[in-house]
Amino acid sequence: MADVGHDEGTTMKAENFLPDDYRPAEDEPFMNERQVEYFRRKLLNWKADLVADSRDTIEGLQDSTRNIPDVADRASEETDRALELRTRDRQRKLVAKIDSALRRIDEGEYGYCEVTGEPISLKRLDARPIATMSLEAQERHERREKVHRDD
Repeated sequence: MADVGHDEGTTMKAENFLPDDYRPAEDEPFMNERQVEYFRRKLLNWKADLVADSRDTIEGLQDSTRNIPDVADRASEETDRALELRTRDRQRKLVAKIDSALRRIDEGEYGYCEVTGEPISLKRLDARPIATMSLEAQERHERREKVHRDD
């Protein structure tokens, strides 16, 4: 964590001065310490929520391993389990993307488009903090993908 000031020999860290209602603004220097800390917290909180949901899912699946004699009820239960497992798999992939974003923060690369190197808009990062491309680069990427899929 970067130092942001000194007070009689003690070091103040970025998390000590970030108010709960802070929102990154366009008129600040891009990816300053406050913005970096804001996105770090946002990512860590999102990850904690996903991990907690995963734990609940696993416990729910373990609790529901019972023998259901009715075929229709059993089929319904299996469908629910399959849906739950797909959701869990999506969450696992999302946690990996969050970890990747946290690594980019640690390496000082967070918030910059991996294609153009330009800053990703704060609005985009706030809405999708795992974004790795600017909106324009993402749209170009998706258009190219669509063209290749249509071939």
